Amino acid sequence: MHSDSRRTANDMRSIVYILNSITFATCSTLLGRAYWRVRQRLLLWSALCFAGLAISNFLVFVDFVLLPTRDLYVLRLVTAAVAMLLLMFGLIWEGE
Repeated sequence: MHSDSRRTANDMRSIVYILNSITFATCSTLLGRAYWRVRQRLLLWSALCFAGLAISNFLVFVDFVLLPTRDLYVLRLVTAAVAMLLLMFGLIWEGE
């Protein structure tokens, strides 16, 4: 019975990882659509940031669920850092 509860916890973790990735991808899509409508460049930078964060969250799923023997920690951090740097660049660029 103990292994069933552990399996359920792992299944829930997998679902949360995927839902996080889907949420970020949805935000990126909505921001991208808004950018195409109004052509505000800050929306573009935000969409790119959220796309990077979606990729980073998907890598969390791959790291912990699909390839638990591989360590994708550095790749996940670099992806998230690049995503945040895109947003920071956009904020600075648009602030001038």
